[in-house]
Amino acid sequence: MEYTRFLDCLAADHDRLRAVVESGADAPVPTCPGWTVADLTRHVGAVYLHKTAAMRDGAEPETWPPKEFADEAPTALLDRGYTALRAEFATRAPEDPAATWYGPDQSVGFWIRRMAQETVVHRIDAELATGRPVTAVPDDLAVDGIDELLKVFAAYAVSEWGDYFTDILDGSPGRTFLVRAGDDAAWRVRTGPGEFTVTDGAGDGTADVTLSGSPQSVLRWLWNRAGDDGEGGVSVEGASEAVTELRRCLVVATQ
Repeated sequence: MEYTRFLDCLAADHDRLRAVVESGADAPVPTCPGWTVADLTRHVGAVYLHKTAAMRDGAEPETWPPKEFADEAPTALLDRGYTALRAEFATRAPEDPAATWYGPDQSVGFWIRRMAQETVVHRIDAELATGRPVTAVPDDLAVDGIDELLKVFAAYAVSEWGDYFTDILDGSPGRTFLVRAGDDAAWRVRTGPGEFTVTDGAGDGTADVTLSGSPQSVLRWLWNRAGDDGEGGVSVEGASEAVTELRRCLVVATQ
């Protein structure tokens, strides 16, 4: 996706999030256990300000969030965070350097992509919490989100912080997962002791588990945001213990 497209998606999903969170601050968020919509709103605002600081200061803040954020109204924090984030993006090019947690990409572009994906997932959270219809995720954003989740989160986390996955993967017999999103996008995932690798395309040979559905359905399933609104429509073929292994890896990678 082009960075201008990410920014357009970020704006659309922020605006939808901002409209939804006004309607049920005390509502529990089923996809974020223990959070209310107010907590979710505060989290997104704090994330925006954190990334703004990372770009502005050349390093991610060591202590976050600041204590004074707790005294700010959740929607005010969200508004302030989004305004600051967009202002920071406006002064920089995607290829400019920026501190990130992902070693292979230390650029502003990483945060443009990450904030677009962060916002669409939490916009879905807010819609599910308040009972609103979940706005469709555009195919290109959903496909990119699946790619980011599998490669940037899961594969990178296992390679860099493998100890967190020991209980999940050390007993793995070695499994192959085929993820299909729509007619054109596919990924082959391989797991095993200390291993979570992702290659583009369906590849050759059989898979222990095959996941398939529309891009937004697969995105929401992998992020555990399927909800009860009909977007659980992902075909899952394979042994339940293998599916559990994949889900556990994704949960740990995204904590």
